[in-house]
Amino acid sequence: MNIGTDIIQISRIETVLEKHGERFMARFLTPEEIATLPHRPQSLAGYWAAKEAIAKALGCGIGQELGFHDIRIAKNRKGAPSFALSPDAQQRFPLMSSSLSISHDGGFAIAVVAIMLSPNP
Repeated sequence: MNIGTDIIQISRIETVLEKHGERFMARFLTPEEIATLPHRPQSLAGYWAAKEAIAKALGCGIGQELGFHDIRIAKNRKGAPSFALSPDAQQRFPLMSSSLSISHDGGFAIAVVAIMLSPNP
């Protein structure tokens, strides 16, 4: 089992959002996420932290091996978050199971993820 966590100040996201708006969101969110996620700084910060935590749990960080758009976050009807990897990323990181939690309070957003990868053949 791999664990990843990330925390970010919501004001950092707020500043970048005010300066770059939609261009900033398109940098780290998929079109589906942009369409469904409330464009509030705390929600955006939560998704940012989630994607960073997922990349940390996978042991690579955000970069050449795994990009922001390789991770798609969604929420179920009760608001619980989950994620899926792009087909290319799924080949590199075959997930067996995962759990994601996102929270924000006191000017910060935090995400924690637990991932079990399929054993290598």
